Amino acid sequence: MASAPARAAIAVTGLRKSFGAKVVLDGIDLEVREGTTFALLGPNGSGKTTTVQILSTLIGFDGGRARIAGHDLVKEPDAVRAAIGVTGQFSAVDDLLTGEENLVLMADLHHLGRVEGRRRVADLLDRFELTEAARKLASTYSGGMRRRLDLAMTLVGEPRVIFLDEPTTGLDPRSRRMMWQTIRGLVAGGVTIFLTTQYLEEADHLADRIAVLDRGTLVAEGTAEELKRGLPGGHVRLRFADPAGLDAAARVLDGGSRDDEALTLLVPGDGGVAALRGLLDRLDQAAIEVEELSVHTPDLDDVFFALTGNPIATEEAVR
Repeated sequence: MASAPARAAIAVTGLRKSFGAKVVLDGIDLEVREGTTFALLGPNGSGKTTTVQILSTLIGFDGGRARIAGHDLVKEPDAVRAAIGVTGQFSAVDDLLTGEENLVLMADLHHLGRVEGRRRVADLLDRFELTEAARKLASTYSGGMRRRLDLAMTLVGEPRVIFLDEPTTGLDPRSRRMMWQTIRGLVAGGVTIFLTTQYLEEADHLADRIAVLDRGTLVAEGTAEELKRGLPGGHVRLRFADPAGLDAAARVLDGGSRDDEALTLLVPGDGGVAALRGLLDRLDQAAIEVEELSVHTPDLDDVFFALTGNPIATEEAVR
């Protein structure tokens, strides 16, 4: 018997938002299935943070409809808030409290009983490898520890949908990968993650689906592989020991783009094994020696640049 299709944890239709005369979101449509990770990418000022603020009930919107965890964003805001968690770009940790006290405070705010609250706090401290530092002031925590504590605080209420707005900005590579493991574990447990990030590698590794937002409009959506396949630009880069080898290869391989100074030839191709084997066979038949070969297939950086005309930026400048 076939399993039932996953329901939409987030469903958005025609979402619009302006700040004065500036249109920030121009009628976007989104659907995020339960138990998946959805990544929203975009250059500075594209509207990513505004989208998160709207869907997490922090600010209102001007038009369109949105349902989160089955609840209407306008008609049932309290039900939406009860179903979601939010970890923003900036930590919500109180530096004057210990890690444990931060979590106990959240348990009290969620009206958990003393026994259940302390049990959940202990479980989260262990889960996020913070038990040894539990009674140290949060002000003494490293950046990675603070982000883990921040996410642990979000999880006290056991949300079904979590909005992570650039959760690994400023983290070192080890801390970033620890956060990735945590996110994967949450999704495996049925939680839905809505992620904004400036790290394209992060979206590539974590997201089931990716959308690209530019000037308030969604310009593409799909899996990472779908977005890459839809982009031309794959090529094989061949480098030769001398100009004679480059000249000979350029005659054999039509359509290549040569760089005489670097002694290289870029040959368009999808990077597939069959195409690469055919290219090498043609060079071998012509007795042409290649000193170095590399294959480039479009990645998310290429997708991002092609869709927005911008390289990925390092931080969000405006909303």
